[in-house]
This record gives sequence, C-alpha cells and structure tokens, in this order.
Amino acid sequence: MYLRAGVFSLGLLLVSRLLGLLRESAQAAAFGATGLGDAVIVMFTLPDLLVGILFSGALAYVLLPEWARQTPAQQDASQKKVAQALIGIGLGLAVLIWLLRDVLSHALAPGLRDDMALLGRDSLGWSAAVLPLAMLAALWVTRLQHERDFIGMYSANLVVNLLLVLALFLVPQNSANRAVFILGCFLMAAMVARLAWLAWRLPKAASGPVATGRVLPVAGIWIWAGLSSGLLLLLPLLGRSLASRAGEGALADFNYAWKLVELPLVLAIQLVASLAFPAITRTETGSAERDRALQIAFLLAWALACAAIAVVGSFSLPLAQLLFGWGRMDSEHLEVIARWGAIGIWSLLPQALIAVLLTAMAASDHMHRAVWAYAAGLAMLAGAAWAGLVGGAPVMGALNAILAGITLAMLFTEREQIHRALPWRAMLAPLGACLLLVGASRWFGHWGLLPSALVAGLFAVVVLGSALLASPLLRSFVVRQPLAVPQAGGQ
Repeated sequence: MYLRAGVFSLGLLLVSRLLGLLRESAQAAAFGATGLGDAVIVMFTLPDLLVGILFSGALAYVLLPEWARQTPAQQDASQKKVAQALIGIGLGLAVLIWLLRDVLSHALAPGLRDDMALLGRDSLGWSAAVLPLAMLAALWVTRLQHERDFIGMYSANLVVNLLLVLALFLVPQNSANRAVFILGCFLMAAMVARLAWLAWRLPKAASGPVATGRVLPVAGIWIWAGLSSGLLLLLPLLGRSLASRAGEGALADFNYAWKLVELPLVLAIQLVASLAFPAITRTETGSAERDRALQIAFLLAWALACAAIAVVGSFSLPLAQLLFGWGRMDSEHLEVIARWGAIGIWSLLPQALIAVLLTAMAASDHMHRAVWAYAAGLAMLAGAAWAGLVGGAPVMGALNAILAGITLAMLFTEREQIHRALPWRAMLAPLGACLLLVGASRWFGHWGLLPSALVAGLFAVVVLGSALLASPLLRSFVVRQPLAVPQAGGQ
C-alpha cells in the first residue's frame, strides 16, 4: 500500500535534484569556470550548506522523535520555541558573516584576486542576508517531514531553483557587479518564496492544552545530533576551498565535478532509505531480523554505488558535456571537470557504507562514535591543507582516502553489531563488474552522447544484475518487498 506514495516521493526528489542540476548548468553557461562563477557558486550554495552543516540534521534527529510523542498543540509550541531560537541564531550568524566577509571570502574562495575578491565579499553579504530565512525553512521542512507531506517538502526547493534559473537567464553579461546584485535580489526573492510555500503547506495551529515543563530535549542531544549530521558535509566544503587555491575558476571546476558525484549519491541513499532503512529501526540490536535488514541495506547501497561508478567513471566527459558544456564553458575546463569527477565518483563506495552504518549507529545510540570518526577525517584534510595540498585531482583523491578511513573506523567500532550483517562476499560481484567496465571504458568513454547513454545504461544493468545474481537475499527482497514511504527529507 506504500508503493504509490514511495514512487511519487522519489519522483519528486528526482525532479528537485534535476532542477538543481539545471541551475548548475545555467550557471556554467552564464559564467563558465571564471572568478565570477566562483563568487556566484559561493553566494547560492553557502546559506543552505551552512544550515545543513549546523542545523538540518539535528532538527530531524531531535524533533522527529520528540514530535512523535507530543500532541499537535505541543508540537506547535515546541516548533515556535525552536523557530524563535533559530531566527535569533540566524541573525547573529548573519551579522558575524557580514563583519567577517573579507576573511571568509578568502577562506572559502582563496583563488579570487583583486576585483573578483571584492565580488566574493559582496556575494557573501547576500548569503548572510538570507541565512535566517534558510534556517527557518529547514525547521518548516522538518515539520512537513513529520506530517509526511512529501509534496510540500520536495517542492520547496523547486521554488528556489526555478527563480534562480530564471535569474541566470536574465543576468547581464557586461557587468560583474550588476550580475551579483541582480542574482542577490533573486536569491532573496527565492528564499522568501520558499518560506511562503512552506507556510502554506504547514498544518493549521492546533488547539488544546500544552503540558508544562520541558518541551524540548536538552542541549547535549542537539549538539551530538548536529555534529553527527553536519561534520560530513564539511569535507566537500573544505575540499572545494582547497581546490580554489589553484586560481580563479578552480572552485567552479571542483563544484561541477562534485555534482557528478552528488546526484547518484543522493538518489542512491534515498532509494536505500526508502526500501530498507525503516526495517532497521524496527528491529533489536543483535537479532536475526536486524542482521537481515542490514545485509539488504548494505547490498542495495553498495550495488547502486558500483553502478553509478561504472557509468560516471566511464562516461564522465559526455556527462560533463551534457550538463555543463554550454555557453561560456570551454572544452579545456570540461575535460578538467570530467577528470576530477571520474576520481571523485569512487567516494560513493565508502559513502554508501557510511549511510547504512549511520542508520545502525543511530538505532543503537552510537552516533558519538561517528562524530569522532568525522572529526578525525576533517583533521586529516586540514593537515593535508596545511601541508600544501592544491588542485582538484589531489583533493578528490584525498577525500576518497579520508572517507575510506572514516568507513573503516566506523566498521571497526561497530564490529560487534555488524559482524554477521556485512555481506562482503556478495558485495564482491558488483565491485568486480564495476572494475571491469571502468577498465574497458577507454573504448567507450569518448563516444557521442546517444551511444554513450545506451552503453552507460547497459553498464548499470550489468552491475546491478551481478549483485542480484550474487545474493539470493537481495533477489528475494527486490521481488517481494513493497516500497516503503521515505522517512528522510531531501533539501
């Protein structure tokens, strides 16, 4: 009975992500890999990225279980308290970013120089102005997630991306300062429009008594939840800044290369969450049911990651040409984007395992272990930056190694919980198929768009088919298991 709702939710998520890619494509066409392109990327992405790092995960981890135990009137009361706190924190952060925008601009986009550095500072001013709106939107999205209003959740970012795509088509090409001003105005309008949409979708205020006493968890729970969900997002942000050291346009190249990784990553994780994750939270630690649910989740996430690697690793150049090869983007930078994306796509393997491990760790109250693993990974990347790491390809390689290290650390700390649940023998089949196909890509990787698309689809089928052949458990699940309603929101 959940099939229709699950497919519809995943369809909305896919549309949202594809529209986000259209925005990235319009950015590439308007500015190419230039200093202005770097500044615009920082302006557009920083507000939601900061909210994701600091608050979005914590809001979901803390409020969703709390709201499940509260009456509608209590939910409204706790939502109001959190909204007041977020607006206050958002205004404070906005002022801080405004005052430190010169320093932050150099830290986030060190490749910008002279006039471009001034534009980077101006773009951060707009990011600061919309930050409180982005924080309030994250809270309202969490409330819609609790209400299972997936249309409201997934459509919210459609509003933002539609307005920003329109702005990119209208932006003047002859004045960088005017371009930043117009795009900043549209960014503000997009954030206001998203809030208006979310407000319209929110449930009406409930009447009834509100219990006295504590209506929200203590601060420690918020801190651990925020760290466990936000630290992982810092890795690509720091990587983007390191890549920018190579000069103007390097940040844009890295950003577009990471998009080749991000879309299959998000969709693969969402699919796994929809199909297998709810079963994990309904079972007891150490039970046969928990082991079975984890095996299915590991296999699904791993197989989807291998299929994405086979496609992107083999056809990164045609994909880069399709998504970003328009307007002012030249062939030299497209080749750079394709090369960096083909390296970064291998990070899907550790990230797929991390997605499953996080669910198991959350169900067992072990999220603090993930926080320490993330902190160690960030320390390693910071150490590489101090040692002089520069360039998109080395940064992508460093991210791959660090994410692999985080995964190994989490596997070690959770070894008692997952020693029977990690189906490594069955995972070898899709990995082997992926390696063979990527190795043979020198005969296919430079074909035209249509032949490449056909062969890429065949590659994905081969990898996923190998996973099904290697695992009777996965075959049984795919054939018999109804699709569950997604529990995690996408922004």
